[in-house]
Amino acid sequence: MQLNIGEIIYKLRKEKGVTQEVLANTVRVYIAAVSKWESKNSYPDIFNC
Repeated sequence: MQLNIGEIIYKLRKEKGVTQEVLANTVRVYIAAVSKWESKNSYPDIFNC
C-alpha cells in the first residue's frame, strides 16, 4: 500500500472547505508549499516541526 500524502491533504482540505491559503497560514508555510504537496512535487518536512 502506497501512502500519497498529497492526495490525503487535498481530500481533507476539500472536505473541511479550507483553502490552500488558510491551510498554509495555519501550518505556517507558503501557499506554494501546499500546492506542491498536493501536486506531488514535494512533501511536508515533518522533521523540522
